[in-house]
Amino acid sequence: MRILMKLSIAPLLWLFLLVMPSGFSQGNPPPDGDPITDPSQLLGQTKAITTAVPFLLISPDARHAGLGETGVASSPDANSAYWNPAKLVFIPSDYGGSLSYTPWLGKIINDMSISYLTGFYKITQEQAVSLGLKYFDLGDIIFTTDGRDGWNFNPREFAIELTYSRKLTEELSVGLTGKYVHSNLTGAYSTGGLDARPGKSVAADIGIYYTAEIQNSRGSTLSLGANISNIGAKLTYSDNSNKDFLPTDLRVGGAFTTALDGFNTLTFLLDFNKLLVPTIDKNQTLLRGMFSSFTDAPGGFSEEVHEITLSTGIEYWYEDAFAARIGYFLEAEDKGNRKYLTLGAGFRRKAFGFDVAYLVPTNKREHPLAETLRFTILFELFKSTSQQQSVTD
Repeated sequence: MRILMKLSIAPLLWLFLLVMPSGFSQGNPPPDGDPITDPSQLLGQTKAITTAVPFLLISPDARHAGLGETGVASSPDANSAYWNPAKLVFIPSDYGGSLSYTPWLGKIINDMSISYLTGFYKITQEQAVSLGLKYFDLGDIIFTTDGRDGWNFNPREFAIELTYSRKLTEELSVGLTGKYVHSNLTGAYSTGGLDARPGKSVAADIGIYYTAEIQNSRGSTLSLGANISNIGAKLTYSDNSNKDFLPTDLRVGGAFTTALDGFNTLTFLLDFNKLLVPTIDKNQTLLRGMFSSFTDAPGGFSEEVHEITLSTGIEYWYEDAFAARIGYFLEAEDKGNRKYLTLGAGFRRKAFGFDVAYLVPTNKREHPLAETLRFTILFELFKSTSQQQSVTD
């Protein structure tokens, strides 16, 4: 769409071109560019993959944000549906929820944020459901077009998610999430023969999760997980000839937890992530595009490897009450060049909990979450004893 944003240009540029692996490509940045005002300093490199609605890939909660954005095999909590819907049924509590808040571009703008609200309920010991809402408020933007006065608009995006999770065995589960995605970046208008409107789509996540104690070890657990998220119809803001893929994403990983003693536990996490989106040909169907994403990079196998991001984290708990977290996220220079360290802390007291996270870029590039605190509050409760019977008991 040919929209000239003569005022407040930074928010939209940095949102869609900068941080996500789906950001638009760019040339080499000028050597003396200002890292705050020059978007070319912030974008990924020339081979970055593009998609619609990249906000779907922004980690919503502070716990996993503090772990370098690992989460597909972490211990389950109220935010499990986002990271791997299969984990949901392994939450020890019977119902609960969480609310997360993330300032966006908080160093320079005070009206952009991401909020995530979710709640879950254990139907039986083998089944669980959850409902979630992810909301991205882009603040007030003034748009102008050739020959027209500017108008003020508040772009916003949201996704509503419904999840079902079920145990197949005592150690294995599967999960499915259905979601509705709505992206309203400019409002509805018509100019120069171009009709603009909000983008809408539906999508699904499919996950699997395995967790078991390691034999002949004292208090050690190995967990493995895999999740494909945002499998859905292409999205358009104008007409059917201009459709973009959703950020369909494959995440696989593991977590190893060991009890140091009766009071202290330590968990090591590692996730691998890859967009299942064509590198070049955007005219393919959904399924063909997903499968071709493993082999279509112009640079061959080496470029396919560069499309995989790595995230790792370490989580320490004292008496299941106080947590300290550290993580690292790594992306190839020619595919987005995101590299950052994350720090986090958590607190649990009976049914309630609180998490906070902080991000530090490590490659001298600006990041919209740099020097920003992210927050999550959550609660988890148990049913009465008479209500806890399983359908198989």
